[in-house]
Amino acid sequence: MTLGPDAWLTIAVIVATMAMLVWERFAPEFVLMGAVAVLLLFGVLTPVQALAGFSNTAVLTVAVLFIVAAGLRGTGAIRWVGAWVLGKPRGAFLAQARLIGVSSSLSAFINNTPVVAMLTSAVEDWSRKSGISVSKLLLPLSYATILGGLCSLIGTSTNLIVDGLAQAYPGLPQLRMFDPAWVGVPAALVGMLYLLTVGRWLLPDRRGAMEQARDTKEYVLEMRVDPAGPLDGKTLDEAGLRGVSGLFLAEIQREGRLLPALTAHTRLQGDDRLVIVGSAEALREVRQWPGLAHADDQVFKIGGVEGRHFVEVVLSRLSPMVGRSLREGNFRHRYDAVVVAVNRHGRQLRDKPGNAVLQTGDTLLLETTPGFTDRFAQSHEFAMVNLLDDTPTVQPRKALLSLTILGAMIAANTLLRVDIFVSALAAGLAMLVTGCVQLRDARKAVDFPLIVVIACAFAIGRALQTTGVANEVAHLLLQGASGDPFRTLVLLYVCTVVFTELLTNNAAAVLMFPIGMAAAAQLGVLPMPFVMTVMVGSSAAFITPIGYQTNLMVYGPGGYRFLDYVKVGTPLSILVGAVVLWVIPQVWPFA
Repeated sequence: MTLGPDAWLTIAVIVATMAMLVWERFAPEFVLMGAVAVLLLFGVLTPVQALAGFSNTAVLTVAVLFIVAAGLRGTGAIRWVGAWVLGKPRGAFLAQARLIGVSSSLSAFINNTPVVAMLTSAVEDWSRKSGISVSKLLLPLSYATILGGLCSLIGTSTNLIVDGLAQAYPGLPQLRMFDPAWVGVPAALVGMLYLLTVGRWLLPDRRGAMEQARDTKEYVLEMRVDPAGPLDGKTLDEAGLRGVSGLFLAEIQREGRLLPALTAHTRLQGDDRLVIVGSAEALREVRQWPGLAHADDQVFKIGGVEGRHFVEVVLSRLSPMVGRSLREGNFRHRYDAVVVAVNRHGRQLRDKPGNAVLQTGDTLLLETTPGFTDRFAQSHEFAMVNLLDDTPTVQPRKALLSLTILGAMIAANTLLRVDIFVSALAAGLAMLVTGCVQLRDARKAVDFPLIVVIACAFAIGRALQTTGVANEVAHLLLQGASGDPFRTLVLLYVCTVVFTELLTNNAAAVLMFPIGMAAAAQLGVLPMPFVMTVMVGSSAAFITPIGYQTNLMVYGPGGYRFLDYVKVGTPLSILVGAVVLWVIPQVWPFA
């Protein structure tokens, strides 16, 4: 087959898009919007084709399910169920077993990202009380939610996207809520067995960010500038307070107010109250500093004063702070937050936080205002935002009501065969009407950048199909597999997993789906094995922290390193792949 100009332009756009996503200098939604705009301007896509993704029921279902998850989260239902089931385990093995069982079960019915977000802080607290290293728990939590998400259409947005793509092909059977369970349950059982046997011995034993944060919180000192002392009128640089190793000046209180944006040129005044964070040795030195007096009426405690909160954030690949120091990125002014400590790979950086060059996955411990979580909870700059000193109260009546709504949604789809979008929309409205989620919170809950990414990926997938690129790639797959359907299925799965580990799961699904369909057509076999292969392969990301959102969310809090994912995740990926590729042809035969 000879490819035309439109096909080559599509290939160039896709290669450039992949390069931009790997480069990580721009948010995915802007990269994919740019790609669709180019294809639209050159006539590869019509306006209807370019915008079709925004009206696809699968994309709309993903948006509505964010509201349902917000109701479960806001009422404390997820935390309630998790705390009730987790209980008080005796020993690391039982702790891991209960955590894996609970998180995988929850993520079959609730999108796995909010499950990890809600359970991470609970697991950290659980780890502290039980004495079990948090690094033994958080990675199994992420992997278990990925495995559980394979078991239903609503467990992960990727399953819904593939279902939405399949609905556009006439003749394909419509998937029901638990159809993915035929392959998801065996894969999850094998994966969980691995995590509780070989996998648990491969997990590192490392202190997490919050274990070290407790040390940081213990060493906070409040000093007062002596009005008659040698520091009155001097800048911070002249006073020498910025040059002490292991010490950080968090804030200055002057006449009942906080001074914003402290710099080397900020001048001290008599009776200024300095809030200083640092190691015991550094604080011992500061207490002997000429011109500083101990504030006997100290009231400062990180996260313990009204208007101040202690927040844990994990830097995502898209954070503008990656590759820059806090001072270079003007972190305090940008986020209205003070960085108390930086944790990387399970170790707290001993240098002053302002000098640290930040990396993807770094966990920052911030002291900031309550509004921080509202502003940045859905930001792509952070993989996770966790208000540590906040213990959301569980509202038993509304928590039970929200769980009832979720159960009714699932029953409507499975027993009454109600369309998944209709049942999800009804559940979202019920959450709003019953007060399980407020309208303001519902708006914040929807991840609009993700919706844009998915809708734009639909358009690019359409371009692959209409220009003949999908057929040509499928032909290459068939050549590599010598025309054998099962070998082609294996190659398709491997390619999908690789794209998922390098890009995003939803983009990988949309790009590989038309290729799988074209391969089935050229082989003259039924397409369902290829549909399910793309569905599972685009979620089975275990080898890198960047392959799946939940992996990155636990990266810093668990004190993990990149190679930890390779060491623990590679055998898991191979096992899951072997199970998936054996089960799929048995349940959905080629002919």
